Amino acid sequence: MEQDREIYEADRPFQERVQELLSKMTLEEKFSQMTFRSPAIDRLGIPAYNWWNEALHGVARSGVATMFAQAIGLAATFDDGLVHRVADAISTEARAKYHEYEKHGDRGIYKGLTFWSPNVNIFRDPRWGRGHETYGEDPYLTGRMGVAFVKGIQGEDPKYLKAAACAKHYAVHSGPEALRHEFDAEVSAKDLWETYLPAFEDCVTEGNVEAVMGAYNRTNGQPCCGSPVLIQDILRDTWGFQGHFVSDCWAIMDFHQHHHVTATAPESAALALNAGCDVNCGSVYLHLQVAYQEGRITEETLDKALSRLFMTRMKLGMFDTPSQVPYTAIPYEKNDCVEHQSLNLEAAEKSMVLLKNDGALPFTATSIGTIAVIGPNADSREALKGNYYGDASQYTTVLEGIQKYVDQENCRVLYAKGCHLWRDREFGESEFDGDGITEAVIAAEKADAIVLCLGLDASLEGEEMHESNTYGSGDKPDLELPGLQQRLMESVWKAAKGKPIVLVLLNGSALAVNWAQDHLSAIVEAWYPGARGGDAVARLLFGEFSPAGRLPVTFYRTAEELPEFTEYSMEGRTYRYMAQEALYPFGYGLTYTTFRYDAVPDQQLVYRKDEPVTVCVDVTNTGARDSDECVQLYLSHTIQNARLSPKWSLKGFTRVHMAAGETKRLTFTLTAHELRSVEEDGSRVVESGQYTVYLSGGQPDNRTRDLTGIEPVRYEIVLR
Repeated sequence: MEQDREIYEADRPFQERVQELLSKMTLEEKFSQMTFRSPAIDRLGIPAYNWWNEALHGVARSGVATMFAQAIGLAATFDDGLVHRVADAISTEARAKYHEYEKHGDRGIYKGLTFWSPNVNIFRDPRWGRGHETYGEDPYLTGRMGVAFVKGIQGEDPKYLKAAACAKHYAVHSGPEALRHEFDAEVSAKDLWETYLPAFEDCVTEGNVEAVMGAYNRTNGQPCCGSPVLIQDILRDTWGFQGHFVSDCWAIMDFHQHHHVTATAPESAALALNAGCDVNCGSVYLHLQVAYQEGRITEETLDKALSRLFMTRMKLGMFDTPSQVPYTAIPYEKNDCVEHQSLNLEAAEKSMVLLKNDGALPFTATSIGTIAVIGPNADSREALKGNYYGDASQYTTVLEGIQKYVDQENCRVLYAKGCHLWRDREFGESEFDGDGITEAVIAAEKADAIVLCLGLDASLEGEEMHESNTYGSGDKPDLELPGLQQRLMESVWKAAKGKPIVLVLLNGSALAVNWAQDHLSAIVEAWYPGARGGDAVARLLFGEFSPAGRLPVTFYRTAEELPEFTEYSMEGRTYRYMAQEALYPFGYGLTYTTFRYDAVPDQQLVYRKDEPVTVCVDVTNTGARDSDECVQLYLSHTIQNARLSPKWSLKGFTRVHMAAGETKRLTFTLTAHELRSVEEDGSRVVESGQYTVYLSGGQPDNRTRDLTGIEPVRYEIVLR
């Protein structure tokens, strides 16, 4: 009809077109659009759409796509520019796949353009099963990585979105998984504004993220998907969020079934909608019509939600001809293409953290006649994936990567699994526990060097009640290597009789590898490195590049030093507040070379409170190899009106490549965003007084100094 063409006139402002569309919809049609499965309305030319799509580290659950390193590994790169490029590649593949699905009339789940990523929750406790979906324990690092990912997903066109990103899970959400449907995360105003909200704020105010997803839990008594404080007061009124809000899947059902803040499904639907939750991943919004009939909601409130949902679809170009939308020209051939596979390898290499090296690495292929690759993760594809993954067209396990790298005519590769990842025996009919350890011992005896691949996979750490999680809830009971892995490691060490052993950890969270630190030659943290992870590990081992990743989480010595898992106070948690010495500190990582940090003469030390602070440092590669270096800035300041202040906090970082012998002068600028302190009442101010700025390749703590041998540069800055 002539009248309906107004909806599709691309030169009209989106808001006008959205209001025109709403004016033509019946009440029943409006109700139909409120869940993640939005049916077509043919008479208005509205196609069916499924809002549920995943892209945590690649287009997920939608067939073949480039599988990048898991989010925790991307955080370990300390390279937000790389994360932006990864996200841009993901959205390119998303567009390539979406338009082909659309041509074939397939508008099903996981085949859209609204991606429920990134996860910017704070990984406050290493036992949390979903921590590897995040960018680690630090609010500043999480914010920088989150903004980079959002911008890469959404593109740079002034009118259209390449795809829509979604910051989740808002807010104060990080386990326990088994309690998430009923748990109330009680948190102080200081911790809320200092730790749990900053990354969300950055994604909204700087990243212009199109969507925010609410968490399952309550926060200070209010269910997150129905919280006027979180959704209206903070998200919309304080931060000016203009996008749409989505519930986590079936979270609104928890209102009456587990949180008991409502009694019926219509009540729950009304509570969520009135609080500002626009679309329901789940089925409770099927009860909105009853809620309307009971007088719990108004059509005006319904229209507010729908206007935000259709605005997102307008921005994605779903109501315009393809020629009007710049991203529709992306061909299917860009999916899983050569360029993205090259980026995939780069991301995997940059994510890896060298935790220990007594000189055994890098290997020299010509000096090793036989190498033994041992362990349950040595030939495991699952250990490459993490969770929320797509299907790779090719996988390279660590074993396969080493086999591909070496000339097996001159260097033989032996393989032994050694033990199951977590069971006490590989085969149920075995006569004794550890039925594969003897073979591993034999391989170690025959080899000149050993690569021991241990750790976890998503069957041991992940999401509550997901079918992939062996233990149901997905959280780790402790920080130890599961099953017989410790026994395998010690048996291989005894058999090696002083030959070099490199431990390669494939996992998504901190492990207490104290024995390995004391006994083994080298330790590499490889995370869940993506489909090309084995290639990256092999290239690291044989010195094709110098590892330079840094830990985005603290590696504790034991879980016994941690507060209760259910305690959300930050006291005693993460590098900013922990009292004990870490096994491996946040921000730590070694390279194959050495660096020196020198203060810059005549550095300005006194500033006004309302002006930015600029600090410089000279960094010199004093070794014989070219390498990246992750330069980090930490800020310390005693907050006058707070019971507890961080020891210091990360407030700047940059990853630079430096040739052997090269010196670079790096400049960091601290604005009010970095300088502000959070007081007990949650207020944020830039206070007068003395601030200490530290610049180095890691934290300014004694453990980092001992492990790296680097003395940080220190400036005392005064704000007046």
